[in-house]
Amino acid sequence: MKIFRPGFIALLLFFFFSGNTNAQRLSDNNNIGWFCSLNTIQLNKKFSLWLEYQWRSDNLVTDWQQSLFRTGIQYNFKNGVSALVGYGYIITYPYGDYPAGPYTIPEHRIFQQLVWNDAIGRVGLNHRIRLEQRYLGKIDQKAPEYKVDDWTYLNRVRYQLRATVPLNKKKLEDKTLFAAAYDELFIGFGKNVNQNIFDQNRIGLLLGYQFNKTLRIEAGFLNQTVQQSGEIGNREVYQYNNGAIVNIYTNLFN
Repeated sequence: MKIFRPGFIALLLFFFFSGNTNAQRLSDNNNIGWFCSLNTIQLNKKFSLWLEYQWRSDNLVTDWQQSLFRTGIQYNFKNGVSALVGYGYIITYPYGDYPAGPYTIPEHRIFQQLVWNDAIGRVGLNHRIRLEQRYLGKIDQKAPEYKVDDWTYLNRVRYQLRATVPLNKKKLEDKTLFAAAYDELFIGFGKNVNQNIFDQNRIGLLLGYQFNKTLRIEAGFLNQTVQQSGEIGNREVYQYNNGAIVNIYTNLFN
């Protein structure tokens, strides 16, 4: 569907923000592994239920990075356009040389997204814009026990452009081997955004196999660049996380 192709804008924004380098910034390099179960349950021709769980780990598989659960209701328009409203519960664990805090941080997240598809020849393009309203728990570090005593509200917008190319067939269908690449840019906004308007960027390179309309599996390389919201000694902290990602998609019909 030829609506609007803002992928190049996202890339320009990423290079603009990442190009504003600070010689005094602190760099934190980590090896990560993300293992994701992404499930669509068709309720009828128009509505479907989304269920997702991601186990994100540091040191590839040995330590927790994040636990992420998302669910939502999706409405399917014509021509591959869909809109979804959902909720997520996320727990972020201390990891890396400069963790965001000494304790696990819970987060409640409400989000809305619009997805549409496009194509250039055999290359399928998938666009996703997502708005997030995030409530991050503030831990009372003076309490004798782990206690969330307040919540910080944050806004974020995300844009992802994904390209998929079938390798052994002319189009993506049953028994198709494919390659995919994506870039997703995260921008924070609102009064609590602090210095990290550029929140993070993710780049993925994947090889996958679509068994049928019900099951698709893909795996590959993930690069995640994150600017932390807080500074250490008046120095910005950037995480450069590289590792493996595995996605399992299921599409269940009613």
